[in-house]
Amino acid sequence: MIQSTTNQISPANERVYHQRNLIGDWKGEWLTSHQAVEFKVINIRGAKAQVEYTHNGRTERGLADVNGALITFGNVSIGTRNGQRAVLEFSSGTAKMSAVLDKQDTSADQNKLVGLWGGFSRTNGQSAYFQVLSVDGRDAQVSYTVNGASHKGTGTVYKNTVMFGQAQITSDDGKSGQVVFQSKHQTFSVPVTKYQAPSTSSSVNRLA
Repeated sequence: MIQSTTNQISPANERVYHQRNLIGDWKGEWLTSHQAVEFKVINIRGAKAQVEYTHNGRTERGLADVNGALITFGNVSIGTRNGQRAVLEFSSGTAKMSAVLDKQDTSADQNKLVGLWGGFSRTNGQSAYFQVLSVDGRDAQVSYTVNGASHKGTGTVYKNTVMFGQAQITSDDGKSGQVVFQSKHQTFSVPVTKYQAPSTSSSVNRLA
């Protein structure tokens, strides 16, 4: 009896697990019309999710409702069991459609974010330091300092962006990027570059 109890996952933890699996960029096509459809789940905060829904060549953005392991945005709902393939359903009156979506791989973009970033903006006089210690799926261990105040914890990864609290960092090439943060009800943007560790290739070659 003890063994079976310790192997069980509580319903609450299982729900959170499935919700976290939904975060990401999903692409596929409607089963009937074969038209392309895309659904992005940027983040989940309690009963709300920030999403983007692209269909028929247009994109809708906004907050969706989270109910268990299902996200509903207007007339569409999306759910996944394994975090790799999802089912998207559209329902409006008697009209119903389904689509099978695959999650897009963003690991390459995520790995570029790991490191220590710093910079100063001549435009607004703000400085920022943002460190991404590690990336594990949709979680990132981060710390950042703005205006002398430091914060650290677990951030949310979406493509080439890490979001944490009132700040986020974005980089396309893993060398330069932007830190955006809120302070005193204002939003500031600071250009940052990644600090490069000194190369140890020469010493390694000598040892070899």
